[in-house]
This record gives sequence, structure tokens and C-alpha cells, in this order.
Amino acid sequence: MSETRRIDCGTPALLEFRGPDATRFLNGQLTQDVRRLDQETSALPSCVTDAKGRLLFRVWLMKSNDGALWVSASSVDAEALEARLTRYLIADDVEVANLSGKWSLIHFTADPGATPAGVIARQSARFGVAGTDWWIQSGQSVTFPASFPLLEGDALEAFRIAHGVPAWERELYEGLLPPEAGLDTSDISYHKGCYIGQEVISRIKHAGKLHKRLIHATVDDSASMESVLLDATGKPAGEITSVSPVSKNGKRDLMAYLKRGAEDVVLENPDGTRHPLEARA
Repeated sequence: MSETRRIDCGTPALLEFRGPDATRFLNGQLTQDVRRLDQETSALPSCVTDAKGRLLFRVWLMKSNDGALWVSASSVDAEALEARLTRYLIADDVEVANLSGKWSLIHFTADPGATPAGVIARQSARFGVAGTDWWIQSGQSVTFPASFPLLEGDALEAFRIAHGVPAWERELYEGLLPPEAGLDTSDISYHKGCYIGQEVISRIKHAGKLHKRLIHATVDDSASMESVLLDATGKPAGEITSVSPVSKNGKRDLMAYLKRGAEDVVLENPDGTRHPLEARA
């Protein structure tokens, strides 16, 4: 599959934070080090967690062209996200605006070249490969590079799973511990200091124990969401969260949560046939 594709991400929930205390305030609400945005032109992923370190939202952070901080999220109620992020906003000099519906997001799976006037471009790896986001104002007409055809439907889902990208309501859900989904490698800073849920997440890192962990694997193309994962003793070993709708060379990609300590895991289909998992990075 060509890596030069265009993905329509619709109109995500979008909040804007500006003011002298904006960076410091958000740094106390998010797992990512917001200060990184001062040195980078990339969009950065982050988690919003509760006091117990459990996931409430997964968001993306960036700076607008005039220095405001943008927090965006797909498949999320903008008012709920705003309520959580402003719950502790009391004496800080921060102005918050809900820009949801005013900007649409197009993601390119590589560098699309020159940015059209009025469009905000930021590097991001939101689909598992180094790419570029274009934020486009509502009503603005933009011509997309012909070398980046639209990726959608089953082909988009296959691309996501092939690159091990967790999706909301599949691999990600409210109440999840972010390290269980591997988000500690991309969304969490362990050096920036305190934020809501920081103590629990730091304790998980030092203890090194999780009840489950997300894996990305390749299996026989007979696999489906009705298949199950079994350990060496024949007991349930985890839960399949996504199976690629597209097979290649007799194989499919899948994502699943494995229970802690599960070994020699195989996939069993409804007809009783069993197939090994080939772990992917």
C-alpha cells in the first residue's frame, strides 16, 4: 500500500488556550510536556487522566500561528473536554475558546509539500508514520496534491491496524490505564512534574506491572473478531480489539490486549482451528 495518502479527519473537538499562564496551566492537566511545543513545530499526542491515572480523553497538542495552544480530539464531545480541562482553572491568567466546527483536519501520511495560504501545517505521526496535518478554516477551498489520494473505509482501517495505531472505542476507552495501551512511549512525560493522575502513572512505571498490555500482531487471514486468544493451557489469554478487514499474502494484522503472564498465545477460530501470533513491533 502506498504511504502517500490523504486522510480526512473531519472537524475534531478543538479548544484554544492563550494567556501568560496557558502553558503552565495545561502542563498541570495533561500527561505530555506542553513546553515542548516551544521548540517544535509538531503536533504532540497526550492523555487527559483522572486523579487515579485513568484515561478520560486522548488529545493532540499544537501551537497556532499566533502562539495560542490548541488541544484537539476526535470522537469526543467538545463540551465535556472543555469542562474537564477548565475544572481547575481558577486564578490562572488563561483565556479559553471553543473553536470546534471552525477548523477541519486533513492528515497526509508523508510531506505534501507547500502549504496553501491560510492553512496551518504541523508535522505529526497520528497514523503511525511521520506525516503532516493541515488545519483548514471552515469554508476555505483547498486543492490537495494529486499524489496523495484519499484513504478511507476498509483501506483506512487496514492502514491504521497495520501501523498499530490505537483507536477510541476499540483499543482506547475511558478508565484505561494509558501504559496498558503503550501510550507511555508517546503521550507521557515522566520528567516534567505534577499533573492530574501523575502519581499513579509514575508508580506504574516504577513497579513495571500491568494487568494487560496492547499488542500488534499478524495472524492467518481466517482471523475475525469472533476468534479468541488462548494461552498454553487453553485458557483465555486476552481480548481482540481490532482485526484488519484486508488480508495480504494470507495474513491479517490485528490488535489485542494480552493478560499479564500469558505465554505461547494462539488464536482460535470459531471452527476450532488454531493459528500462532506473529508479534509486530
